[in-house]
Amino acid sequence: MRKLAVVNMKGGVGKTTTAIHIAAGLAMRGQKVLLVDADPQGNVGHTLRLRPHHTFEQLMTGESLLEDVVLSGVRPGLDVVVSTPAAFSLERRLAGEPQRETILDRRFRGRQQYDTVVIDTSPAMNLLTYNALLFAEELVVPVGMDLMAVIGARQTFDGIRQVRELWPERRLDVLAVLPTSVHNGNHATRATLEALESDPAIGRNLFQPGIRQCIDLNYATASHQTIWEYAPRSRAAEDYTRLLDHIEGGSAETHTAWGDHYASSKTLTEAAFERSTALTA
Repeated sequence: MRKLAVVNMKGGVGKTTTAIHIAAGLAMRGQKVLLVDADPQGNVGHTLRLRPHHTFEQLMTGESLLEDVVLSGVRPGLDVVVSTPAAFSLERRLAGEPQRETILDRRFRGRQQYDTVVIDTSPAMNLLTYNALLFAEELVVPVGMDLMAVIGARQTFDGIRQVRELWPERRLDVLAVLPTSVHNGNHATRATLEALESDPAIGRNLFQPGIRQCIDLNYATASHQTIWEYAPRSRAAEDYTRLLDHIEGGSAETHTAWGDHYASSKTLTEAAFERSTALTA
């Protein structure tokens, strides 16, 4: 089972949008995918207009099993675990739990029914984010086109490095640093891309051209749809397709034309305890 987290310490960089499109896109390509919202803001549920009976909070506290919190068939091949603001209390409620950074990983043990699990994370390096990092094996780091987002990306890489140092036996690979809302005619975009390219850790993982600025992406979100459902020939649809090709190990230059490639998409509707103590003490 492939385990992928979308993470950045800064908010407003397109994490939820990217997580939804990676999950929905892989499902559209025939995979069985689970999207888990580990952000108490609950934006995945808002975006996809989901009203769950059980949530991520209950999964983490052990009140519900994984199969009880999963919303099945949100899209063909796509299941979702939704979060709500009630999960803001998890930091306090789980503070006394042993090995509390690995709770999410343990909730999935023995459950391999998905090809890929995609985790949307909160914009902070908190307990829930560490749980996502210690569950995931691969990361996508979206970065908005402003210099504060670069700072957030560097802080995120610091957190990734800390996890690698404390848990060296765990795999944690950066698949892509993903520029979002890219407008190449904009000075802020050019300055941000230059800063990302010049950073030794970030630059080698930079996925260009990233996701270009596209008003259809905003309209799709407002319509509770993916970009492929709302505007399958838009630049954002093209860019997220390239990202999927990259994630699957394919080439952006060799994928088929948009209309042909996604003609079928019309069927879519909408020493552990010590280490953990050292990390969050």
